[in-house]
Amino acid sequence: MDETPTALFESYELDFRHIIESVKEKLDAAGSGEQFGEQRKAALRKVEVELDDADDIVSALEIEIQGIPTSIKPAYLTRLKQSKADLTRYKKLAKDIHARAALLARSPHTSDDPYGDTERTDRERLLVGTQKLDEGKRRLKDTQRIALEAEDVGVDILRSLRAQRETLENTSNTLQRADTNIERASGTIRKMVRQMYKQRFMLSAIGVFLILLVIVILYFKIVR
Repeated sequence: MDETPTALFESYELDFRHIIESVKEKLDAAGSGEQFGEQRKAALRKVEVELDDADDIVSALEIEIQGIPTSIKPAYLTRLKQSKADLTRYKKLAKDIHARAALLARSPHTSDDPYGDTERTDRERLLVGTQKLDEGKRRLKDTQRIALEAEDVGVDILRSLRAQRETLENTSNTLQRADTNIERASGTIRKMVRQMYKQRFMLSAIGVFLILLVIVILYFKIVR
């Protein structure tokens, strides 16, 4: 799993580009006269759903960009701005094409089938229901994917914190051992200093004794 700060942003942006490309294809077909009647209405309804999804993704991009390092954030802000501009442009284009389709739908027409309108309405409702069900499934899958990604990130964070705690504990143990060794070394040095002073005192005492002995010997020699 890519754990870079820009990974989710780029993933969402890729999803956004796929949706925008799909919207563009549908709007081009609906606006060029290749589609008529129910086919064009169904395509425009699908476009509305996809534009709603694209709007949600832009909101997600706005959230993700907050976690991008300052050093590279300007480039991603530019990409976010472009995504917003594309979304606004295709929303307006979809609105214009939908308005033209509605105007054509209001034009006078005749039908030999008195039940044709009812059947078309039922088909439209069924189609819309199916599309909404498909979109619901897709959004559920996206939500599950995001939840799994968040769970993976959480596990990685916990693992990192555990490793840091173990490092701190090892450092603390090392410091404690160092303190113990320092105390032992200090005790040894103090013993050596005391021993040195004892030896110096003994040498001084021996020197004084020898001097006194020499003086006594000289005294007896001179007196006799």
